[in-house]
Amino acid sequence: MKYGKTLRVTVIGAICLGLAACGGGNRSGEVPANTARTISQKEEIQRNATKSSIFDFLNAKPDQTVQVNRYLWTASLDVLSFLPVQSVDPFTGVIVTGYGTPPGGGRSYRATIHIKDPALDARSLNVALQSKGGAVSASTTRAVEDAILSRARQLRIADKKL
Repeated sequence: MKYGKTLRVTVIGAICLGLAACGGGNRSGEVPANTARTISQKEEIQRNATKSSIFDFLNAKPDQTVQVNRYLWTASLDVLSFLPVQSVDPFTGVIVTGYGTPPGGGRSYRATIHIKDPALDARSLNVALQSKGGAVSASTTRAVEDAILSRARQLRIADKKL
């Protein structure tokens, strides 16, 4: 029995010493070579990832031109001038208006206009109309699109003096 306790203590001590030897660090404060390589790779990745910041994005000059037909844009604002403009985005070509009543009309409308191409073409223009009473007929929407396209052509002719 006496030898059993001593044997246990010796085995436990040997295990503790073995574990302590495995976990022994570099007490000199130097980073081992393989760890230094890993840290430098991580730092390089972080440096590459942080080369641009939000301020770089905000201060950057736009490198793309606006892809919206200016005649369609101006004509849309002219034809629907009776509607209050809620938001405009010339970079995406979207104009959103609030409810308004056309001159001589009794029904109020709101419109969303999307000019999606720089060409002066009917395919470049998309008008969505809505009234407080519900959906607007396709003929009314088509009439507004035709009015915008006609006004855009007038503006172009006046600009080019054709």
